[in-house]
Amino acid sequence: MGFSGFPNSILVLLFALFNLLDLGVGARKLASLYQPPAMAISYHNGALLEGDVPVSVLWYGNFTAPQKAIVADFLLSLNPLAPVGHVAAAAAAAPSVSRWWSTVQVYMKKAGKKNARIVLANQEADQNYSIGKILKKSQISGLSRRAGSKHGGVALVLTAEDVTVEGFCMSNCGFHGSDSKTTSPFIWVGNSASQCPGECAWPFHQPIYGPQTPPLLPPNADVGLDGMIVNIATLLAGTATDPFGNGYFLGSPEAPLEAATACTGVYGKGAYPGYTGELLRDESSGASYNAAGVGNRKYLLPALFDPSTSRCSTLV
Repeated sequence: MGFSGFPNSILVLLFALFNLLDLGVGARKLASLYQPPAMAISYHNGALLEGDVPVSVLWYGNFTAPQKAIVADFLLSLNPLAPVGHVAAAAAAAPSVSRWWSTVQVYMKKAGKKNARIVLANQEADQNYSIGKILKKSQISGLSRRAGSKHGGVALVLTAEDVTVEGFCMSNCGFHGSDSKTTSPFIWVGNSASQCPGECAWPFHQPIYGPQTPPLLPPNADVGLDGMIVNIATLLAGTATDPFGNGYFLGSPEAPLEAATACTGVYGKGAYPGYTGELLRDESSGASYNAAGVGNRKYLLPALFDPSTSRCSTLV
């Protein structure tokens, strides 16, 4: 099972080291020149999510129509054949969301698989919190059946900001796994806006740990949802390339580094702990982003580990 951890937590030790050394202004220059050693994510010969991959969404709790549109448009944007709509000049000049997803296709090609094409298959809403607002991790697989059992592919369970899930904010911002009854993969991500935005919505909120740099303005003007997009993207890439724990990963199967988690906290060139790297900026809103999607959408997406170069691949 893969986890979408806090963007800063894996690197807390490095943050502390920077503080102890009191490197001041020079720290940014030194860190920006640092290149981590090459590593390799290995393929363990398991199944991957190739071909058409239906994604069905369960909205658990209260989400507004604009919030749902942010996620739906992201999923539609992963398909390079998706309708572009009216794209502003600034977005047109930006790398596309589908280009970000193309790194996942590198994994497929290396394993001799077909490209993974994401298809938004279904959306269900549970606005009445049918099993309560305090959930155990074991209950997520049951919710996933309601979203995706009829459509196959991946079930995406999204919980509202007033829903507490076991381990949320304490050990993860989301996770992916597979339902033992249906053997279907699922993803869960929670809205952290009111529970732990400094951990699960960074860099759109002041971080809990590390350098206290000003937060970025979210590209869709919603700290919680733009933070969820980061975690959805992270886990979707991990699910496609390691759906059942025997695909592509580095390290222990119990705590694997996958396509996106191997590059935690990296969004643009020159990134280092506490600094996202160089990003694009929306001239009208001041928001930061690195990818353009359908309908004039802009998103901030995590770097993906490129198995062909053994480096974190960024869009900008």
